[in-house]
Amino acid sequence: MVGYNPLREKSYTFALHIIDAYEFLIARKEFVLGKQLLKSVTSIGANVEEALQGQSKKDFISKLSISLKEAQEAHYWIRLLRDKNKLDGKAALDLLKEAEELCKLLTSIIKTSKRTLTRKATV
Repeated sequence: MVGYNPLREKSYTFALHIIDAYEFLIARKEFVLGKQLLKSVTSIGANVEEALQGQSKKDFISKLSISLKEAQEAHYWIRLLRDKNKLDGKAALDLLKEAEELCKLLTSIIKTSKRTLTRKATV
């Protein structure tokens, strides 16, 4: 059993919320944007899982950097869906907030990891 990890939990919970949004979008025949959103968000958690099992600090940073890009992409798709009235304003706002929180958390972890890697390289 794997211990609690805030990043793992947040990315997983975000994916669950996006799956609900995806089902809502599919029921309303919004296939293309819904699929784009689903793919970007599920990739976040998948890359987080890979990062946590990374073979090196560089691998860890690389996988989390991919997760960050996917979270930023998800933010874009949610904004687009909101602005085209494909998602309810409140639901979109909640999803945007989750995406922003994940971006901040990922950015912080990546920056700290890069600093640690740089310090170890200079020692």
